[in-house]
Amino acid sequence: MSGEATTGTTRRPLPPQPQPVTDAEHGRLPRQRDAASTDQLRVLVAVGTDKHQFGRLVDWLTQWHAETAGPVDLTLQHGHTRASAVPGAVPFLGHAALQEAMSRADLVVCHGGPATILEARRHGHLPIVVPRDPARGEHVDDHQQLFARRLGAAGMVVLCETREQLYDALDAGLNDPSRYAVTADPQAYQAQVTAVARVGAIVDELVARSVRRPPRRRVWARLRRGAEETR
Repeated sequence: MSGEATTGTTRRPLPPQPQPVTDAEHGRLPRQRDAASTDQLRVLVAVGTDKHQFGRLVDWLTQWHAETAGPVDLTLQHGHTRASAVPGAVPFLGHAALQEAMSRADLVVCHGGPATILEARRHGHLPIVVPRDPARGEHVDDHQQLFARRLGAAGMVVLCETREQLYDALDAGLNDPSRYAVTADPQAYQAQVTAVARVGAIVDELVARSVRRPPRRRVWARLRRGAEETR
């Protein structure tokens, strides 16, 4: 394999091959997926529950699904965004349903919400992340962009901020889903959650200073408490 993806006549580097990273829930390993067990690539898209519209991501996935040549089983959780015509579109998924969807998926695409990203990694995914953009009315500030960029630089997510980047990542996953799988390990999950929470708190502090509002410390405190409860 050449390490490049071809789109039209332009060749672009594929996303880097992830290094094994570990996760677990309450000492239990998420079920390991067998990519060869189905002829369809199972893609889960989750935009979260934020009240802001995220039509950009929904429209990108709708177009990709319509144009892709490979067989794809798409579950699109679109939240408060206008419902998509894609089969499998659903406004919201309860906690249990979301866990099941993540455990069955081959690829997970999500917004830049810390909880969604951590859930995806806990289930053995290197998530493909499209952060919400406040300039487009998708959120109140740019904390998702800052957070996702930090994790992207650390190799913890595949960061996609343009349609082209997203399509390249999805096409690479269609060709080889294992590129976006990480290994589960109970002992590293707690350290990972704590590290992400610390980074998130720092990012939120910077955002708070820029807009002169109190930082939302409760979000990151809940993440740290969640890690402690799994010990």
